[in-house]
Amino acid sequence: MTGALTWQQLRDLKTSELTQAGDTWHEVSARSASDRAQVDRAMSAKLRETQESDSAEAALGRLRRLSRNFQYVQTECGLVRTALNGLAGDLADPQRQLKHALEDAASLGFTVHDDGSVSYPAVKVDDLTGAKPEAPGGSSRGSTRLPLDPPGLGPPGQQPLYPGYAGFKPVNPNAAKAQDVADRIARAMRSAREIDARYAKTLDGLRAERGLDVTAATLKDVSRDTADVRSTAGMHLAEGVPRDKSPAERGKWWGGLTDEQRQEYLEIAPDLIGGLDGIPAVVRDEANRTYLPVLIEDLARQSGDEAKTKLDALRMIQDKLGESSHPLMFLLGVGDEGNGRAIVSYGNPDASRHVAAYVPGLGTKLDGDFVDDTMKRAEHTALGAEEVDPSVASIVWLGYDAPQSLDVMSNGDAQRGAPAYNDFMAGLSATNANENPHVTAIGHSYGSLTVGTAAKASGGIPGVDDVILLGSPGVDAQKATELGVGKDHVFVGAADNDPVTHLPTKGESALAAGPAWVLGGPEAVRRANSLFDVGNDDLYFGKDPASEAFGAQRFEVDDGPRMVLEAGKFEAHSRYFSPELDDVSADNIATIVGGHPESIVREKHR
Repeated sequence: MTGALTWQQLRDLKTSELTQAGDTWHEVSARSASDRAQVDRAMSAKLRETQESDSAEAALGRLRRLSRNFQYVQTECGLVRTALNGLAGDLADPQRQLKHALEDAASLGFTVHDDGSVSYPAVKVDDLTGAKPEAPGGSSRGSTRLPLDPPGLGPPGQQPLYPGYAGFKPVNPNAAKAQDVADRIARAMRSAREIDARYAKTLDGLRAERGLDVTAATLKDVSRDTADVRSTAGMHLAEGVPRDKSPAERGKWWGGLTDEQRQEYLEIAPDLIGGLDGIPAVVRDEANRTYLPVLIEDLARQSGDEAKTKLDALRMIQDKLGESSHPLMFLLGVGDEGNGRAIVSYGNPDASRHVAAYVPGLGTKLDGDFVDDTMKRAEHTALGAEEVDPSVASIVWLGYDAPQSLDVMSNGDAQRGAPAYNDFMAGLSATNANENPHVTAIGHSYGSLTVGTAAKASGGIPGVDDVILLGSPGVDAQKATELGVGKDHVFVGAADNDPVTHLPTKGESALAAGPAWVLGGPEAVRRANSLFDVGNDDLYFGKDPASEAFGAQRFEVDDGPRMVLEAGKFEAHSRYFSPELDDVSADNIATIVGGHPESIVREKHR
């Protein structure tokens, strides 16, 4: 249709025929997938198991080539189907605009010509003399630009200023209406022709030459074809995603799609659903594993230290995903926005009776330390909790920007991160298959403020039964009861040599707190703070969660080594999850996550 699309063709177009054609291409794709599975799982596998010879190896080579051919056909036919669906969806709007314009033309008695111009009839009009002269009819040609002159009056100089002068021509009121109809037709046709040309180019790019021998290099071209289809049809796919709905409603949307529609998102637009709270974890994992190489390729084209830091971390995550692991690793979210995003679960959070979601804090970003250290904390928790109950999933949630140093800490990052965390937790509640799963929210360092802020929101953290606060600078609350789960379900681990758990309040003297902290360590900070803080139980972000006044359940942790100020890192602040460095704390965390908080080893309040 490109270059010759007429308004009659657009009017008469049955978009259902495009989608039906797409379904036919999908049938070919599905058959190819089935045939490929037959080659790989039946023929090749059986041959490998039963035959060992040169002829068997030659046969396996031919079967690999056949499998590759089926893979190519499967993917390319699927891309054609997506493009046809996108074309049908994108043409629907200009077609609707055209039909409305044509209906208005018919109701007004106008004639629409083949070139899209609109003729209107003569009509008698009133003038100042009451003579009712006849205003002649005419024709209007549409424009996609806004008119500069009032419609129907003609060019300047051809008409007098007002009726009564010689040569006055009465204005036909139909002129303006016809111009409006013609402009609407022109705009609809311009949009439709642009869509038609864009899709024609994409579909032409999917054309394969006759006798094509599908090689490994050919399969690499599939990624280019996929990118082209995504670029063309991506808006159509994006418009279908209910981003403004609740996680539960998103889950219903996903469940209501056909298998073919779900496969479109997974293959063409995995980034649209990989981080969508409310859809199954296995789907998010598949989407993010598909999207990860694309994200890595995008970052590899960027310059600068920040892009390289994220790139190195993503490559490390990709390597880990390629390794066998226990518990199984699920990639529930990934992105390069802000300081980077990554949500990783050890164990399937949809199938597990016990689920923990840990929010990291101060200094955390998508870098090598996140992969080597922060992710390991969630893994340690999963392994420890499995000893309490084997049905466990432990998640590290880097879905927000944490402050990168003490001197930039404010509650702003927590306020921005808390709604996203609550959405994520609501998604877990919507997808978990157990009738009443046990869910634990864990916040470490500044992450405890994010968890506390989320817990104080209306309705609290969705589905959460227990809250664990570790190395906390405060949670912007005065009492544990403010966190929505009851004080008996708020648990606190605070090492005495962890300086973050002794941060002075914002109103306390910088002269007392700053030098004392650096020169004398936490004990000097406590002495200095006591001059300003009666009871010594206030921290930077509210009441000390480990204090008696706060009212939470404090569990035992190792005090850790005395503080040494080195590049802003404090060893006692980073040991809570590690069984090698603090087995008491790690065991207590695992016991709570595993559903037996009554068995923790308790410690006196501060």
